Amino acid sequence: MDNCIFCRIIAGEIPSMRIFEDDDCIATLDIGPASKGHTLVMPKNHYADVTDGVPEALLGKLLKTAAKIGARQIEKLGAAGFNIVQNNGEEAGQTVRHLHIHVIPRYEGGPKMVGWEPTDPGMDALQKVYEVLKD
Repeated sequence: MDNCIFCRIIAGEIPSMRIFEDDDCIATLDIGPASKGHTLVMPKNHYADVTDGVPEALLGKLLKTAAKIGARQIEKLGAAGFNIVQNNGEEAGQTVRHLHIHVIPRYEGGPKMVGWEPTDPGMDALQKVYEVLKD
């Protein structure tokens, strides 16, 4: 896709700091990091998001790569843990329509970045949602 910034990064048209690359995907430092070492893992082929016909083997490989990057962030940067975040659609926070996984290292005493306040919708409401979503 000509106008996709991540496709242009993958093609080498835009410089990036690649910390991993193979035939299927790359991992590059995020230029607007949430924390030190924030990395993006993305497939070399363009897919808008996880619902865009991504082969299952590639999805697995992307997650496995994200886990390896997170382990490296702990080992090499001293992170206390990491978040793996993958957004789908604008309302979910996806700002670039090219499938990518954020690997965000978390440090002792660092800010809370990923979380939510649990709600209590009640069992009747949960049952209704369950009936709609189950196979």
